[in-house]
Amino acid sequence: MRIGDSIYMDYQASTPVDPRVASAMIPYATEIFANPHASQYSLGQQAHNACISAQSVIAEAIGAMANEIVFTSGATEANNQAVAGVLFGYKGKRNKVLISAIEHKCVKEAAAFYGKHLGYHIEEIPVLSTGEIDPIAYSRMLTEEVLLVSVMAVNNEIGTVQQVAILAEQAHNVGALVHCDAAQAADAVDIDVMDWGVDLLSLSAHKMYGPKGIGALFIDASLHQDLPALIRGGGQQEGLRSGTLPTPLCVGFSKAVSLWVAEKEYRREHLRQMSAFFLQSLDDKNISYRLNGAKSPRHFGNLNIELINIDAESLLMRLQPYVCASTGSACNSGFLASSYVLKMTGLSASQASSSIRFSFGQGTDASQIEEVIHRINQIVKF
Repeated sequence: MRIGDSIYMDYQASTPVDPRVASAMIPYATEIFANPHASQYSLGQQAHNACISAQSVIAEAIGAMANEIVFTSGATEANNQAVAGVLFGYKGKRNKVLISAIEHKCVKEAAAFYGKHLGYHIEEIPVLSTGEIDPIAYSRMLTEEVLLVSVMAVNNEIGTVQQVAILAEQAHNVGALVHCDAAQAADAVDIDVMDWGVDLLSLSAHKMYGPKGIGALFIDASLHQDLPALIRGGGQQEGLRSGTLPTPLCVGFSKAVSLWVAEKEYRREHLRQMSAFFLQSLDDKNISYRLNGAKSPRHFGNLNIELINIDAESLLMRLQPYVCASTGSACNSGFLASSYVLKMTGLSASQASSSIRFSFGQGTDASQIEEVIHRINQIVKF
């Protein structure tokens, strides 16, 4: 999409709010604004009903029951609650947590923090050069000491899709619980907690054309009595996460989900066409590149590309203000750190420093891609 002089190609970082989502939210910010937990009067009851309806819409979309959806402030909180809840709630002898080597930083840090303070051993599951879980290493690491396995459905940096159902079945065979960060999954795969067999699953609204500040954690109903809340207070959401629900955000999230359900096949085909056109355009300009991550299955909206012998940071700086994309580095609180995802897939430091993630969405079209490739070509060839 075009925003002034800029072409936005960073949809994995965030998506714009769909106008239909924004429209659905407005009445709950301006008219039906009452506290959804103040159900003694009409406006509060209407807000309450809107949140319950939103919960049901999201649950149905991912094959869950409504009471298994817990609203959070986003996927980061959902991931933290999943890890902390399991580790705090467990009273048995299992003492290991397995996470993939390319999990989002919030999963890695939550596991490290709670594991250290609660006495669990955290082990990272190696990945192949494609970013897929190494099946031999995973099988070897799965023992009856493992309490929790956390593997993201779709990687945010390289777009690799994991075989979650297979990984979950293997984990369950040794009695472990399974958490899946599915924040990036909506435009890549169908999300179904029953088919996947996961016990916990995290979602984020702003990765699917919904508002920022709202996400959800699916918690299998059988675990509700065993997992303590991460946020305590008034006991909202059946005591699983306290705090007043932000009705406009809940409504916006559910609207985004309902649009995803209705339009997901069209969206994925559009992304497939855009990614194919982008790669063909690079070929047409004879720009040397290598695609990072798996060729298939992958998120077609995510192209992490090594531009051979090109410094990615310098290129992006020269592309400003015309192109919004991101390097293979992770930006953390204002400083750049080397991408552990690219490192774990076997890329050298120099290969990682030549890598840029271009990610597409519903606002991407061929003319934008042509302009971006033209600007890249002007820089790398002259």
